[in-house]
Amino acid sequence: MSRRRPPLIVAVTGLPGSGKSIVARAIAEELGVERVVMGDVVRREVERRGLDPTPENVERVAGELRSRLGRGAVAIILSRELDKEKSYVLDGLRSVEEAEVFRREGWRVVVVGVFAPRRARLERILSRGRLGEHAEEALKVRDESNLRLGVGEALALADYMIVNVGSLEDLVYEAKRLARVVSCG
Repeated sequence: MSRRRPPLIVAVTGLPGSGKSIVARAIAEELGVERVVMGDVVRREVERRGLDPTPENVERVAGELRSRLGRGAVAIILSRELDKEKSYVLDGLRSVEEAEVFRREGWRVVVVGVFAPRRARLERILSRGRLGEHAEEALKVRDESNLRLGVGEALALADYMIVNVGSLEDLVYEAKRLARVVSCG
């Protein structure tokens, strides 16, 4: 008698502007599963506290959660909300500890890293108009924050890596191809 495989979590990690949300959406679509944005856990907590959803408040609340619960804080909170019988694509894994939380909860976890050179990430972020006139400095601050949270280690230890240096179509193609590989593995 064969044992049923545990549900799958594909956790996508990468620095700001790397293309991780595009990859997460494409993988979720290809696998036919829900995409969950991990940062929404922190944004909901900011809202619950009655704070304005400014980057500073989000950063502060995220830091407080991690001080109280450790580097896996967001995953601990999110794992309580997810159906343990379902598979998901998680957009925005920030640390190896977060992946370990999901493994301990019984999911089969595959980490997908998305890498793009700094200049390409800056150009993408500028085209979105998100960081204003001081975009280069803002990206540096966001990168440093992400690296402190553990994104560099999560990228280094990813099960699969997508290098995003081509077109949007190329990125989506690679993500969907990877989804088919992951679903068979």
